[in-house]
Amino acid sequence: FPVTIYRGTISSQVSANTTSGFSIVTYTAQSSGTGTVGHGLGVAPDLIITKPRANAYGWTSYHSSLGNTKYIELNTTSAATTLSTAWNNTSPTSSVFTSGSAFAGNGTYVAYCFSAVSGFSAFGSYTGNGSADGPMIYTGFRPRFLMAKRTDAAGYDWVMTDSSRSSLPVR
Repeated sequence: FPVTIYRGTISSQVSANTTSGFSIVTYTAQSSGTGTVGHGLGVAPDLIITKPRANAYGWTSYHSSLGNTKYIELNTTSAATTLSTAWNNTSPTSSVFTSGSAFAGNGTYVAYCFSAVSGFSAFGSYTGNGSADGPMIYTGFRPRFLMAKRTDAAGYDWVMTDSSRSSLPVR
């Protein structure tokens, strides 16, 4: 069951599993300006996927490798976009993330927050080399799910694969 967290300037309802580095957060965005939202992980999230519940706005996402001045949308083929008002140029902390003025007045949100857990999950970036077998990316464990997106150019789909339906290219 979710619990209400009063960390930050916006109260949030959080269901968190710190062992697996995942929390589901619901909150009502600030009416104007910026706000901070408690996420319940106890460590800074590496990935935050947000979505307003009552309108057609996209799945605006923060990724630690993009930094706090950019966002990427889960539902588009767009490149990462620079927008200081998304995260207010503020990286998440061990207790809160920033809801920038770009989110103000948009009602209730859901946020899925993820943090890396050694031997269980990893979040990062790599630079492709144009080769069919690409660069080797060390995670420290054998991944069962992989999600990737080219961030420097538009028109590229998100790629998702898992070990149940396909063979992940893991060495």
